[in-house]
Parts: sequence; structure tokens; C-alpha cells
Amino acid sequence: MKTNITYVSAIGFHASLGLLIYLNEGLSKIYFSVALVFFLYRIIVAANHQKTYEVLLACAYFVGAEVFFRTTRGAISYESGKYVVILFVMIGMLYKGASGKGYPYFIYLMFLIPSIFVASTTLSFDASFRTNIAFVLSGPVCLGIAALFCYDKRITYKQISDVLLFMLLPIIAHVVYVYFYHPDLRDVLTSTASNREAAGGFGANQVATALGIGMFIVTIRIFKNSPTIGLKLLNFAILILISYRAVLTLSRGGVITAILCILIFLFYYFNQSSSKVKSKILGVFLLFVGALMVAWLISSNQSGGLSEMRYANKNAQGIEKKDITTGRTELFLGEIEGFLSNPFFGIGSSRAKDQRIEEEGQGITSHNEISRTLSEHGMFGVAILVILIFKPLEIRFRNRQNYFFYAFLAFWFATINHSSMRIAAPAFIYALSLLKITNGKPPLHRKQLEAQNV
Repeated sequence: MKTNITYVSAIGFHASLGLLIYLNEGLSKIYFSVALVFFLYRIIVAANHQKTYEVLLACAYFVGAEVFFRTTRGAISYESGKYVVILFVMIGMLYKGASGKGYPYFIYLMFLIPSIFVASTTLSFDASFRTNIAFVLSGPVCLGIAALFCYDKRITYKQISDVLLFMLLPIIAHVVYVYFYHPDLRDVLTSTASNREAAGGFGANQVATALGIGMFIVTIRIFKNSPTIGLKLLNFAILILISYRAVLTLSRGGVITAILCILIFLFYYFNQSSSKVKSKILGVFLLFVGALMVAWLISSNQSGGLSEMRYANKNAQGIEKKDITTGRTELFLGEIEGFLSNPFFGIGSSRAKDQRIEEEGQGITSHNEISRTLSEHGMFGVAILVILIFKPLEIRFRNRQNYFFYAFLAFWFATINHSSMRIAAPAFIYALSLLKITNGKPPLHRKQLEAQNV
């Protein structure tokens, strides 16, 4: 039974890495440093025509590793994942520049600035100005800079598959760490609330989002990058393992987002495939559904039915909860109220959280980037959302063959509506939707010219 040795060895290496870091979390700091130096070196020494590709690989790897580094305290700072992506992209711009057609994203970045000045007058005295501003704006800035770099850059389907693989590899290490952190979850799953212990000792929302990315990428590999039975079996096994632990974080957003993106990807991939490929897709899809059912049944069994209760919006006693959004609707409405009361310049960056500290004694951070943007940026926030939603459609109109486009855009939109921009993933994956993805084959007229010159 043949398998791709390089892929299998990369998976095995990162699985071993996850185990080693579980045994000694101090290794996570070494992992972060080595990975940073390794990718900086790759970018610098790469040939000029490979610079964009190398920058995307580097960004993808740290996007996949960000939550793992936070969990194991391996990064230099909490926001290091976003800062590293910004660093790689800025280096990429020095070598490859940015498309002039992407100028709306420069305007987008400029529109973020007024909220900083407003915040300097509205944030309470006790609030840390630099920390609060960095927390809410590092994600939007990461998105704007990544979008400027990626806009209209040409990349092949083979290269985007590699980019997604590099994002997956550190997630494999993370999954192994989570498994060893709590192999048997029966003792820690006592309610239907999202569970930090089941998520490896870190925020279940972020971990579920990271594992959801893993589900999405492994599914793509099952349908596109598994030419042998061995690879299909391996990837189905990985999908079941990731899905099982993602469900048992009891944080629904990441899992639901993953399923949504998978369905969108399959819809467009199926529609653009030949009849022969379509028949294969249908066959694999039945196995895919079966794999997810296996993961769900294991999750239900291990949680004593709590996972089913969670997704049915019930508590551990089987009583339906009044609010399916677990408090997010109240936060959303509060931020919309902030926009309506200050529609021109907004209430200032991080002021929404600051207000909740003053009024309720606890600084619950926003889970919805749309309402936060409107509230804290005012009319500039409206312009920001218009740019973010409509500018990618221009790329789509000019390059309809990209079957990843809507899946990437859906990941960004769904994630910022349940987890805001706490991690770099929605920013970077949004930027990936702006790439011009091609088959990597020379155009017909070029082939004809080459034939004439022979």
C-alpha cells in the first residue's frame, strides 16, 4: 500500500513534537524560536520567483501554530502569532511589493487610525492603553497588511495545497498535545459549557477554531491530495481524531464553521470538476460522512451524551437554554447601541470592553468583530466592512476558477462572528481568498509560440 513518504513523515514528526512538548512544555519556546529562524532563512534565500510562495508557507505555519503556542506558553507574547505574520508579509512586500489594485486595503488600514485617537480620550484611567489597543487592532492590522500583500498575487493549486498543509502540520502537534493532556474526558465533562480542560488547558473557543481549521484542511486533502488508498485511510483517521476532540471542547463555533467551509468547498469543487472526478467525489463523500458520524458517536459516548445536549442547546439536565448564543447577543446589541450613540467616530478602540468593566465589573471581550467594528469605529467602521465584504468579489469576477474562494471567505466571516479576531487565522485566510490561483499550466498561445520556435 503506497503512501506519500514526505507527507507521512511530516505528520509523524509533528505528532512526536506534540508529545514531546506535552512532556516538557519548555520545549515550546525552542520550537517557536527555531520555526521563526527557519522560515526567515527560507524566505531570504529563496529565488525571487519563489518569495511569495515562501512567505505564504511561513505565515500559514504560524497561523496553524498560534493557539498551540498560546496553550503551551511558547511564544514571546500573547499576540506573537499576528505579529509574526505581519513580519513575514512585510518582508514579502520588500521583495515583491503590493498590487496597486489592492489600494482599498490601504484605505482600510487608514480608517483604523481615528479610533486610536478617540480611545485616548474615552478609555478609563485604569485601562492599559497600549495593551488594549494592541489586543483589538492587531487582528485587523494583520488582515489589512496580509490582504495588501496577497491581492492579485499569482499562485498555483499545487502551491496553495502546500500552504494549507503547512497550516495543518502544527495543528497535528496541537491535537496530540490535547489528547495527552486529558486522554479520558469523563471526569472533566460535567456540564454542557465549553470546557477548558477538554481543550488542553486553554480557551475552548480558540482551540475549537484551530481544530476546525484542521478538519477543513484534512477534508480538502481527502478529496484532492489522497491519490492512494493508504493516504485516504491516513487522512480519514486524522479527520476522525481531530473532529472527535474538536466536538468535545463543547465550543460549537469552530466545528460549525469547519462544516460550513467544507460544504462550500465541496459544492464549488464538485461543480468545476469533470464527470469522472465528480463520480469519485460522490464516492469519497459517502466515506467522509461516515467518518464524521464515527467521530460524533465516539464524542457522544465519551461525554455521556453531553455533546449532543450542547449542540441541541440544552443543559446537562436536558433543559433547553433560553439563549443559543451563550450571551453573545447581549454583547452584540450593546455594541450596536454604542454605534448608534456615537455614529460618526465611534466610541474608540477597546472602549466596548472598558465600558463593560465600568458597568458590570467584568471586561468580557467582544465575540463579534462586525458589531465591535461599528461600535468602536463609527462611520469609518461602516466603510471598513464595505471594503472587506465587497472588494474580494472583484477578484472572484475576474477569476471564477478558484473553488477555494468562497470557503476561505466563509471561514473569515463565520469566525469573526463567533470568535472576533482573537487569532490570526481569519485575517490570513481572508487574505488567501485574494490570491489569483491558477492550474500552473502555460496559456494556449504560449504553447503555440513555443511550438513555432521549435
